[in-house]
Amino acid sequence: MGDPHLSFGVPDKKMDKFSKAWKGHEEKIRRNWLAMVRESDTVVLAGDFSWGRDLEECGPDFDFIGKLPGRKILIRGNHDMFWDAKKTPALNALFEGQFFFLQDNFAAYEDYALVGTKGICFENLTSFEQFRKLQKRETERLRTSFEAAKAAGYRKFIVFLHYPPTSSIWPATHELCEALGMSRREEASIRRQEQEVLRQHGGRDIGHNPVIDLHALPPALLHQVMNVTEVLSSPFTRMAEEYGAEQVIYAHSHGKSRFHDSIHGELRGVRYQLVSGDYLDFKPFHVIG
Repeated sequence: MGDPHLSFGVPDKKMDKFSKAWKGHEEKIRRNWLAMVRESDTVVLAGDFSWGRDLEECGPDFDFIGKLPGRKILIRGNHDMFWDAKKTPALNALFEGQFFFLQDNFAAYEDYALVGTKGICFENLTSFEQFRKLQKRETERLRTSFEAAKAAGYRKFIVFLHYPPTSSIWPATHELCEALGMSRREEASIRRQEQEVLRQHGGRDIGHNPVIDLHALPPALLHQVMNVTEVLSSPFTRMAEEYGAEQVIYAHSHGKSRFHDSIHGELRGVRYQLVSGDYLDFKPFHVIG
């Protein structure tokens, strides 16, 4: 399950203002966890564990999860401010026997290696160049995880990401406009909009540029634009296919309008599953076993 967004240490960060699904969600987590999870089970929390900005503020959230049964593995989410990527070994030493922090390493479950990283998808919140930089870093971390597991002799993999593995929007590049059959006039209008966004921000590209909503396209067009976007394939999906991963589990997409931001079900031999908390109604998803 992803996106528990616990806030026992920062009570002003309650989630129920977003939708009624979040009302009392901590109690839903506790109740469903106790009903479904045994002490011998392994539970992966796929990011956005806590609103706490440091370990002190996260303390009550760790206590809450720590008292529940099972072995707990954590993936770093975009809101997990307590988790400095470079300090993952220190976190694993500090919480040894309580939690395992999955990044640049792997966890074993029976004959499977659980591999993963935070990941990234394009959300138009930064420049496209910055997105590509972050994507390169995250794919390198995922490969490190795969290679560590492979070196240890594992050949069966399940991938855990926080972000969706593909992107539901994409910059209106010339290649995409061409694939969609846009006229020169339509593309010129988009370029003027881009220049206006830059002007509004003093020439700095901080995202919020014109984009194409890929999920608004008919299915036939989705496949047509696949090679110039990342709607059905990305460095993360290609790596999962390269290593023969059986499943990719991801979170981050919560709120009904976001539930279908990425792949659901099987594609090119890999099964994809969204596990954001409100998508599951805060019931842990049974991955395997």
